[in-house]
Amino acid sequence: MSGEGEVIACHTLEVWNEKVKAANESKKLIVIDFTASWCPPCRFIAPVFAEMAKQFTNVVFFKIDIDELQSVAEEFKVEAMPTFIFMKEGEIVDRIVGAAKDEILEKLLKHGGLVASA
Repeated sequence: MSGEGEVIACHTLEVWNEKVKAANESKKLIVIDFTASWCPPCRFIAPVFAEMAKQFTNVVFFKIDIDELQSVAEEFKVEAMPTFIFMKEGEIVDRIVGAAKDEILEKLLKHGGLVASA
Protein backbone atom coordinates (compact mmCIF):
# COMPACT_ATOMS: atom_id res chain seq x y z
CA MET A 1 0.00 0.00 0.00
CA SER A 2 1.37 3.42 -0.91
CA GLY A 3 1.45 6.28 1.53
CA GLU A 4 4.09 4.88 3.86
CA GLY A 5 5.80 7.75 5.63
CA GLU A 6 3.33 10.33 4.36
CA VAL A 7 -0.11 11.68 5.15
CA ILE A 8 -2.78 10.46 2.74
CA ALA A 9 -5.17 13.30 1.95
CA CYS A 10 -8.62 12.08 0.92
CA HIS A 11 -10.66 14.50 -1.17
CA THR A 12 -13.46 12.21 -2.32
CA LEU A 13 -15.62 9.60 -0.64
CA GLU A 14 -14.44 6.98 -3.13
CA VAL A 15 -10.77 7.55 -2.29
CA TRP A 16 -11.50 7.59 1.45
CA ASN A 17 -13.51 4.33 1.34
CA GLU A 18 -10.88 2.57 -0.77
CA LYS A 19 -7.88 3.76 1.30
CA VAL A 20 -9.44 3.16 4.72
CA LYS A 21 -10.58 -0.33 3.66
CA ALA A 22 -7.02 -1.19 2.56
CA ALA A 23 -5.60 0.26 5.79
CA ASN A 24 -8.06 -1.73 7.93
CA GLU A 25 -7.17 -4.93 6.07
CA SER A 26 -3.48 -4.29 6.72
CA LYS A 27 -4.32 -4.36 10.46
CA LYS A 28 -2.18 -1.25 10.93
CA LEU A 29 -3.02 1.55 13.33
CA ILE A 30 -4.82 4.36 11.50
CA VAL A 31 -4.78 8.00 12.57
CA ILE A 32 -7.21 10.40 10.90
CA ASP A 33 -6.68 14.15 11.15
CA PHE A 34 -10.02 15.93 10.68
CA THR A 35 -9.03 19.41 9.63
CA ALA A 36 -10.32 22.59 8.00
CA SER A 37 -8.51 25.16 5.89
CA TRP A 38 -9.93 28.01 8.00
CA CYS A 39 -8.74 26.55 11.33
CA PRO A 40 -5.49 28.07 12.76
CA PRO A 41 -4.69 25.14 15.14
CA CYS A 42 -5.11 22.78 12.15
CA ARG A 43 -2.53 24.74 10.18
CA PHE A 44 -0.22 24.68 13.21
CA ILE A 45 -0.39 20.90 13.68
CA ALA A 46 -0.27 19.90 9.96
CA PRO A 47 3.57 19.93 9.60
CA VAL A 48 3.90 18.15 12.96
CA PHE A 49 1.45 15.46 11.78
CA ALA A 50 3.42 15.09 8.52
CA GLU A 51 6.63 14.67 10.53
CA MET A 52 4.97 11.95 12.66
CA ALA A 53 3.97 10.11 9.47
CA LYS A 54 7.66 9.98 8.52
CA GLN A 55 8.60 8.67 11.97
CA PHE A 56 5.83 6.08 12.39
CA THR A 57 5.99 4.22 9.09
CA ASN A 58 3.90 1.31 10.45
CA VAL A 59 0.94 3.64 11.05
CA VAL A 60 -1.39 4.90 8.30
CA PHE A 61 -1.97 8.66 8.51
CA PHE A 62 -5.02 10.23 6.88
CA LYS A 63 -6.08 13.83 6.53
CA ILE A 64 -9.69 14.78 5.88
CA ASP A 65 -10.95 18.30 5.27
CA ILE A 66 -14.34 18.44 6.96
CA ASP A 67 -15.63 20.89 4.37
CA GLU A 68 -14.81 18.42 1.57
CA LEU A 69 -16.00 15.23 3.28
CA GLN A 70 -18.67 16.36 5.71
CA SER A 71 -20.34 12.94 5.73
CA VAL A 72 -17.14 11.27 6.99
CA ALA A 73 -16.76 13.92 9.71
CA GLU A 74 -20.37 13.30 10.74
CA GLU A 75 -19.86 9.54 10.73
CA PHE A 76 -17.01 10.00 13.24
CA LYS A 77 -18.99 12.60 15.24
CA VAL A 78 -16.34 15.27 14.72
CA GLU A 79 -17.45 18.53 16.30
CA ALA A 80 -14.23 20.53 16.67
CA MET A 81 -11.07 20.94 14.64
CA PRO A 82 -8.61 19.44 14.66
CA THR A 83 -9.87 16.06 15.83
CA PHE A 84 -7.61 13.02 15.63
CA ILE A 85 -9.24 9.59 15.51
CA PHE A 86 -7.16 6.47 16.18
CA MET A 87 -8.51 3.25 14.68
CA LYS A 88 -7.52 -0.39 14.57
CA GLU A 89 -9.25 -2.87 12.28
CA GLY A 90 -12.26 -0.59 11.89
CA GLU A 91 -12.69 0.11 15.62
CA ILE A 92 -12.09 3.55 17.14
CA VAL A 93 -9.55 3.07 19.94
CA ASP A 94 -8.90 6.72 20.83
CA ARG A 95 -9.73 10.32 19.99
CA ILE A 96 -8.01 13.64 20.65
CA VAL A 97 -9.64 17.02 20.15
CA GLY A 98 -7.19 19.87 19.63
CA ALA A 99 -3.65 20.34 18.34
CA ALA A 100 -2.08 18.41 21.23
CA LYS A 101 1.24 17.24 19.80
CA ASP A 102 2.43 15.38 22.93
CA GLU A 103 -0.90 13.64 23.37
CA ILE A 104 -0.90 12.49 19.75
CA LEU A 105 2.62 11.07 20.18
CA GLU A 106 1.58 9.35 23.40
CA LYS A 107 -1.42 7.68 21.73
CA LEU A 108 0.67 6.60 18.74
CA LEU A 109 3.07 4.79 21.07
CA LYS A 110 0.26 3.41 23.23
CA HIS A 111 -1.53 1.81 20.30
CA GLY A 112 1.49 0.16 18.75
CA GLY A 113 3.10 2.84 16.63
CA LEU A 114 6.79 2.08 16.17
CA VAL A 115 9.27 4.85 15.57
CA ALA A 116 11.20 4.03 12.40
CA SER A 117 14.93 3.96 12.93
CA ALA A 118 16.59 6.87 11.20
